[in-house]
Amino acid sequence: MSTFESSIREIAYSQQAVYDMLSDLSNIEKVKGRIPEDKLNDLSFDQDSIAISSPMGAVKLHIIDREPPKTIKFETEQSPLPFNFWIQLLPVTDTSCKMKLTIKAELNPFIKGMVQKPLQEGIEKIADALQMIQY
Repeated sequence: MSTFESSIREIAYSQQAVYDMLSDLSNIEKVKGRIPEDKLNDLSFDQDSIAISSPMGAVKLHIIDREPPKTIKFETEQSPLPFNFWIQLLPVTDTSCKMKLTIKAELNPFIKGMVQKPLQEGIEKIADALQMIQY
């Protein structure tokens, strides 16, 4: 099992506020304006799932577990590479929290060599985007 983790990010909002926003994927509607136009192609979502086209093909994730206000776990429903993804939130103060993103995938050594760098860069970009949201 290969694991890819984002750097730990501090968010200037309470753990509960961040969890409430991220645990309901229909909230993406509120931040759609911040997503670059070229990334909006084929983006669809509801409360429990999100689908988007990637350079490697269509990817659809759905939430498989919520542990308020600490963790949101996703699993691929459709993807060229099956993986699990989760968001971990820890309180720092009443008005801030820390976030870490993790991807775990079963990768053979050949595939890992090809996708390691894009996956690591991708998880950091997702963390950047989540850090900038006004919760």
